[in-house]
Amino acid sequence: MTNTSHIRMPAIFFGHGSPMNALDDNAYTRAWEQIGLNMPRPRAIVAVSAHWYTKGTAVTAMEYPPTIHDFGGFPQELFDIRYPAPGDPALARRIQSLLSPVPVQLDTEWGLDHGTWSVLVKAFPKADIPVVQLSIDATQPNAFHLELGRRLSVLRDEGVLLMASGDVVHNLRTMRRGTTQGYDWAERFNTQVRDALMQGDNDKLVDYAAWGDDAALSVPTPEHFLPLLYIAGARRDDEDVSIAVDGMDLGSVSMLTAVVGKAA
Repeated sequence: MTNTSHIRMPAIFFGHGSPMNALDDNAYTRAWEQIGLNMPRPRAIVAVSAHWYTKGTAVTAMEYPPTIHDFGGFPQELFDIRYPAPGDPALARRIQSLLSPVPVQLDTEWGLDHGTWSVLVKAFPKADIPVVQLSIDATQPNAFHLELGRRLSVLRDEGVLLMASGDVVHNLRTMRRGTTQGYDWAERFNTQVRDALMQGDNDKLVDYAAWGDDAALSVPTPEHFLPLLYIAGARRDDEDVSIAVDGMDLGSVSMLTAVVGKAA
């Protein structure tokens, strides 16, 4: 991982899937590892996670954000994981300024949830890069989240990696354990989203619900899809999108990871 601060940092959407990926070794976690190994070293990371879904917008602003184990029913080994990356209160205030007049609360109670640390423990296992996490305001329309991504994009020219973590398809009620074959509707929706993202068709991404039954089944609740809009918004007109890894876990959880800009 080189230290080249003059290079524009990428913006990356990670399909994080199960928290068990923090322990597992598979095609997805190996792709995350390679992203971390190959990209320029960020001076800091701004993370948008599906698992901090709030009323209003907030950003973690403490010196040492705790590792949050926001799940149940998993092995103790997973609960034992700590990701002790420092925070960056100055960056939190910078985000507050960039997003104005949107009110952004400086939060000292949340931390890093598994949407963030289960990926970062693979991509940046030393936990030595400052991380701040931005919440997703559940009260706002889709276009709001795209616009916040656009405003945050300037940070990429300041050595900051923008990462968003969710799942393009996330329907836990229809999961089928022991399969990597997706439902037809899940595969179709995932492909449509991937194509729209690569083509820069942000209007289509914002209006994903118009895609009918495939969208309704793939996104029964929006919190895992919305992080993608921050990365779509952060894309510049001259940038390509590449797919680091893709696939469908449990039949109805998309593992698509997409990189805006250069990650190597």
